[in-house]
Amino acid sequence: MEEYPEELRTPPVALVSLVGCPEHHQAISGYLHSQQPPINVLALPDFSKVPVVLSKKVKDSGSGDPPSGILKRDWLLKHRTKVPALMAALFSSLDISGDPTQWLQVCSDLENLKAAIRPRNVKLVLVVVLQSTSADDINEDRMIALKKRAEVDSKYLLMYTPNDVSELKLSLNRLGNAFSELASVHYREEGRRIRTKVEKRGYNFPELHMRYCFKVAIYAEFRRDWNEALKFYEEAYRILREIVGTSTRLPPIQRLVEIKSVAEQLQFKISTLLLHGGKVMEAVQWFCQYNVAYKRLVGAPQVPYLHWEWMSRQFLVFAELLETSSATMQSISSLVVGGTDRTLTEWEFRPAYYYQLAANYLKKKQSSLEISLSMTDNSSEADSSIDSVVPSIYVGQFARSLGQGDELFMHPLTDEQYVQYTLAERKRFQDSYEIIALLKKAYESYSSLKAQRMSSTCGLKIAKEYFSLDDYANTKQLCDGIITLYRQEGWVALIWEVLGYLKECSRKLGAVKSFIEYSLEMAALPVHPDTNITFLGFVESGPTGPPSLQQREHIQKEVMELIGKDSGDGLSVEKSTDLRLSEKNPLNLEIDFVSPLRTVLLASVAFHEQMIKPGVSTLITLSLLSQLPLSIEIDQIDLQFNQSHCNFSITNKEKYASTTMFSSVEQSQRMEIASSLILTTNRWLRLTYEIKSEQSGKLECVLIIVKLGPHFSIICRAESPASMADLPLWKFEDRAETFPTKDPALALTGQKGTQIEEPEPLVDLALGATGPALVGESFMVPVTVMAKGHDVYSGELKINLVDVRGGGLFSPRETEASFLDGHHVELLSIAGAEWEDKSQGSDSNINRIQQSFGLISVPTVKNGETWSCELEIKWHRPKPIMLFVSLGYFSQESDPTSQKINIHKSLQIEGKIAVMINHRIMLPFRQDPLLLSMVKPPEADQLVSLPLGESNVLIVSARNCTEVPIRVESLSIETDSSSPSTSCCIKPGSGPGSPGFTLLVAEEEFKKIFTVKAEVDSTPLSLGIVCLRWRRDPGSHDPSTRTIVTTKHKLPDVNVEVPPLIVSLVCPPYAVLGDPFTYFVKIQNQTPLLQELKVSLSDSQSFLMSGTHSGTVFVLPKSEHIMSYKVIPLSSGTQQLPKYSFTSTRYSAGFQPSVAASTIFVFPSEPRFKGVNDRGKNLESVATI
Repeated sequence: MEEYPEELRTPPVALVSLVGCPEHHQAISGYLHSQQPPINVLALPDFSKVPVVLSKKVKDSGSGDPPSGILKRDWLLKHRTKVPALMAALFSSLDISGDPTQWLQVCSDLENLKAAIRPRNVKLVLVVVLQSTSADDINEDRMIALKKRAEVDSKYLLMYTPNDVSELKLSLNRLGNAFSELASVHYREEGRRIRTKVEKRGYNFPELHMRYCFKVAIYAEFRRDWNEALKFYEEAYRILREIVGTSTRLPPIQRLVEIKSVAEQLQFKISTLLLHGGKVMEAVQWFCQYNVAYKRLVGAPQVPYLHWEWMSRQFLVFAELLETSSATMQSISSLVVGGTDRTLTEWEFRPAYYYQLAANYLKKKQSSLEISLSMTDNSSEADSSIDSVVPSIYVGQFARSLGQGDELFMHPLTDEQYVQYTLAERKRFQDSYEIIALLKKAYESYSSLKAQRMSSTCGLKIAKEYFSLDDYANTKQLCDGIITLYRQEGWVALIWEVLGYLKECSRKLGAVKSFIEYSLEMAALPVHPDTNITFLGFVESGPTGPPSLQQREHIQKEVMELIGKDSGDGLSVEKSTDLRLSEKNPLNLEIDFVSPLRTVLLASVAFHEQMIKPGVSTLITLSLLSQLPLSIEIDQIDLQFNQSHCNFSITNKEKYASTTMFSSVEQSQRMEIASSLILTTNRWLRLTYEIKSEQSGKLECVLIIVKLGPHFSIICRAESPASMADLPLWKFEDRAETFPTKDPALALTGQKGTQIEEPEPLVDLALGATGPALVGESFMVPVTVMAKGHDVYSGELKINLVDVRGGGLFSPRETEASFLDGHHVELLSIAGAEWEDKSQGSDSNINRIQQSFGLISVPTVKNGETWSCELEIKWHRPKPIMLFVSLGYFSQESDPTSQKINIHKSLQIEGKIAVMINHRIMLPFRQDPLLLSMVKPPEADQLVSLPLGESNVLIVSARNCTEVPIRVESLSIETDSSSPSTSCCIKPGSGPGSPGFTLLVAEEEFKKIFTVKAEVDSTPLSLGIVCLRWRRDPGSHDPSTRTIVTTKHKLPDVNVEVPPLIVSLVCPPYAVLGDPFTYFVKIQNQTPLLQELKVSLSDSQSFLMSGTHSGTVFVLPKSEHIMSYKVIPLSSGTQQLPKYSFTSTRYSAGFQPSVAASTIFVFPSEPRFKGVNDRGKNLESVATI
């Protein structure tokens, strides 16, 4: 599209001319160019230039001689740049209002201007340039006379005020509107004038009819009347179709070139109007009809390249129009074709489709041009005769420019001269680069649409062009990417073609490995002897030729000669190329599980047994399969296993005696001799041998190395028959399929590996721990190694701690940050390991201990000896774990072939909490303080309240939660340093107790009493932390009992209150049946206020009581009130004293003593107690603390 002139590529723009007052032309032109649509300006400095520009119009031929051409080449350019639609005459207001001489000059210029524009119907606009800011300075009479002399309407007599900024914009706006209106009127009148000629048909030549339709369409485009323009363009195209085949003065070849050139311009105009009007479907349909109409107009057989070049240009231009049109952004699925002769495909709406066809036609042009050049006699005289050929005045015509003096004459060309001219012009250009550019555009477009097949087709054509230009590197790069898709989809014919280019590129580039790979792959393709090349559609089959069995055999022979397996020894290939193999340049070809070379050589290995004992032989079958057309004689086969000592080689018997290619290293390995190693096409070569291994573990065949010739070998990944994939390209071919092994069951279940059982260990590994582990203690696990038949060398002991429940031994919670790295269970140390002995310290000893993993070295242990160590494990949370201990050792010292023997032991250890600590806070016995916080309704998380200055009782208990007996060494309360307030006194209770430790069996409880006295009114008040020191009972002789564990329990905070009232009960510790005693109730008021209390005392059947039963008591501030009662017991045993209750009027709170406080024991008679030292015996405690 860039080859088209600008006046054809862009819509026509109105042209106006400015004459007079040249100093104002730039401002007016800049404003007109900025309008939408813009207006072009032809600025003339003075009126003398007007006749030169508006020369006399040349009339078209009428009924005389036929026209010399269809369209004039420069007509459109002339009307866009030379012939204005209107003439704007600028006169200064000073000249109009000046002296008579100036006025006469204005009138003279105006008359000359009118005479010049009248033949071309150019419109006239008068612009008076005001030299002052006021229009009143202009002579009104002269203005009227000027308007009459110019014969213009009043609205086209405009004032232009350049000196007033506010009026300048209004003036320019008026000019722009007037110019646009008059230009549209001019082009409408011109179009109507030409259209009248079309309707009257006052001519006898269709060329004039077509020319007039074209002009009407151009004038409609000037007015932006796209529908009328499209209508007359289509009419011109219809008439042009009628002209085809009519005889004219032009020779036939040039006549057809002219018609196609005019059709090309019409096609461009029609397609552009349809696409930019949003009519994509109509544009595609119209272009399809246009293509059908002109596709077969090839023309004379001497110049077919002109037609294919023209066709390529049509598709290229339409592709660019589709690509640049905004209408192509709509969804293709919305373009529904209806009422047409044929259904449009989706690709016909894509630019890539037309780019591809443009490249195809350009390729046809290149081929036909080569034929035409080969048939032409290129002489120097012919070359000199075409130097003066130039484009004629008509579109699509050429002529010779001959000079005679100072004048030039255009002399017509004969068809022979024109053919020579076109051949000379086309020889200067190389079409391959343009073909590559077009195909690249199509390739990129198809790739963006995810159309892999189409993009691969374009990529292959690009590669062919690069190959024709001897650019083998780019050809190989493109083909390497294309062939991947063809291999996946199994297009054998296309694979053959692409491989042919890859093979030849490798040959030219000297890449011997790539050359052999591509050659072998081609030779192994499934091409049969009766392949019909015509049926397969092979117009071009690549540099190798069409696929056939003979070609496959020829390619294989070529490779065999190169690697030295044929009688030629590669000399024929080496002479023509730089490809060669030598001792310094050997080649190893690798074939994996997804390689396309699996068709060349497929290696299968099957062990006859899936599990064997160390040192016991088993059978292994090696199977090889090839799809190469000719048989191959193998020199040697190497089998490599993951256990290198099992590697062995299979050698051809005929080659073994005479060959010298086996090194001493190879000869040191196991060597098997085979009578024949000939691999026939599509027939398994099966070889079965014995194999054994002394090393336990998995024995697997890894590689199969097939040696062909002294410097070439194929390395195949061994495949299992049970899991071996099919050959994709040969899967549906008509061929006999056999099993890789003779035994069908082995072919279905055989694997390329087997399991070697581990040797029986003669060393015992014992884990001596029993019972559960307790949280907080260092639990010791004895590990003992006893040699009972083997010596232990280079031993390693691996320890792993694994959570039984699968939750992991690590806690990510932030609340457990106080524990080491957040682990619930951790391995602390290993006692008794070799590395602890400084005298045996060595860098070879291993010491790796982590929280849940440990690895240590085991010293040499002779047969009959024992070595042991202890694992120190600590639990931070109750969690069951599985302890795995593995011992790996060698039974022989300094023997690299000896196998490492492993012993595994496991032990589940339950982690439990040893003790459960509880506490209880009690108020003073038989003393009830009134705590106001206890009167209110209880709240969530409400703290316990203690009275200020009173001795309270704290009972701490520790219960054994396990079946393991433990010793309680001590129980104490320590101050909490992190607590804000600790102003309280805590003392252990007095009384006899067991010295030393206390033994607790399962579920037994240990208690200790403390007195707590709050000394400061502080809320909250911290009571401290209970510290319990304990350990296992050493009676079990368990080594884990050596550590003492401290278990801590934080006591909750309490509130401290000053009780307003304290009621105390005072009575003897016991009573005797029938003996009266006094029972006192003491009421203490600790406030500065008078307290009123209501007292109520209930009778008891066990006592006879005297005193007031109910009433009101007043207690003075900071004083106490005592009430006494005489009581006589009537029943023996534990009895309840008469219960009393108090109600405080001020606080609306009532309280009464507890059941325990009002309980007393009544003896039937006076008891007798012995002294402390009576009879030399200690008094046993009646209460357990």
